[in-house]
Amino acid sequence: MSKENDTIQVFIPIAFKRKNGRPKILAPDVDPHFQARVQSPHILRALGRAWSWRRKLETGEAATIQDIAKAEKVSTQFVGPIMRLAYLSPDVLERLLLWREAPSATLLQMVEATYLPWAEQMGRVYDGKRSTARDLER
Repeated sequence: MSKENDTIQVFIPIAFKRKNGRPKILAPDVDPHFQARVQSPHILRALGRAWSWRRKLETGEAATIQDIAKAEKVSTQFVGPIMRLAYLSPDVLERLLLWREAPSATLLQMVEATYLPWAEQMGRVYDGKRSTARDLER
């Protein structure tokens, strides 16, 4: 049937890294820029919630933040700040969602950045990197 010398052994050099508390397997020779483009699921979920809640208010599906909080079974102190993320500048949202660039700011710092004018939000969310997504294409 099979001989002892017919066995093939394959060695794959991999590395393990923890991201957001979860182990992640890194393949060899992976472009580090590509690795950085993995967006945090917490930020994506918060942005999704923010836009969903904004749409509910705009369409009349919910009348107040309290209605949203009650329907989602969360506190109004949670809904208010998270919903502000729907008012981030278009350039910041483009980098976060289309380019999948991880921000240098935490979620709370991103909420605080929504109080700034759109022109200043990029610098706050991306730690002084004021280039827009269009600049990155060049």
